[in-house]
Amino acid sequence: MATYISQLDVSLNKTQEQHLLARGFMKLPDDLNKGAGGNQIYLWYKKGQRGGAITRLQVSHNPDMATGLTREGYTKIAKDLNAGAGGDCIFLWYLRGSGEYDTPIVDIDVTTEEKNEAAKFSFGWERLSCDLNRNAGGACAHFWVKRAEQTYICDITATDSYGSDTDLFQGGYIRVDENTNRRTGGSEDFIWYRQTTDPKRALTDLQVSTSEAEVFAFQQQGYTCVSVNLSGEGSGRLVYVWYKKGGPSNPIKAIAILVNSALISAYTKAGLTVIDKDIDAGCQCFSENLCVYQ
Repeated sequence: MATYISQLDVSLNKTQEQHLLARGFMKLPDDLNKGAGGNQIYLWYKKGQRGGAITRLQVSHNPDMATGLTREGYTKIAKDLNAGAGGDCIFLWYLRGSGEYDTPIVDIDVTTEEKNEAAKFSFGWERLSCDLNRNAGGACAHFWVKRAEQTYICDITATDSYGSDTDLFQGGYIRVDENTNRRTGGSEDFIWYRQTTDPKRALTDLQVSTSEAEVFAFQQQGYTCVSVNLSGEGSGRLVYVWYKKGGPSNPIKAIAILVNSALISAYTKAGLTVIDKDIDAGCQCFSENLCVYQ
């Protein structure tokens, strides 16, 4: 009989490790604080039957991100994944959902070596985009999940405030937990998506526009615009996501935000489409690229 990820926890020290081991939890081997100093931090899990399956994971890196998660009934693991290392306070949240857009998670993993992560998409893994060492230095660490069935991206939207978070979580959306307007002093903007197990309902193409001329071109080509400027209103930059749905093209299985431009070649070689537009153009520290796996 199939089993699913049913419980999650985090250890921040040896005492907590022993406690979780005694309760029958399994430990993932990679230190979530690798290279950043601070505590040695590990993710632990249990597997169970479908009725208790975890279906959605989110990561928060500021208090505002937590409000909608709390209201929708997500469970917070109240242990900072950056404990002792500085940087942002990072927390993992999970939901045992049973709605139309919930597909049970059967496996979970962590990567701390960026050069090896792109290949995981081809084995059915989805990456959570928030770096678990965000603003702490050290290795870029990411959570990954694998689901009971192949899923596809069927809806996409975006927000430039936190006011609609609760409604989106209730509607089955997953937030891509990396701000597309990072370090600009403007609004905090996020991409959201929903999943389906039906490939006929999937999005088949994603594009990004960064100019009025590109807006016009995508309109002429029949794309639909996600009408939130990912660079923030009043920034002087126009960054919009566009999509197509249906048709003969390959359905989109996963999307992710890539912060390290040095990995673009590795992601491309692994079969992902890296859209060559910086969606965080106002930041001088790094670029952000939207990646698509089909």
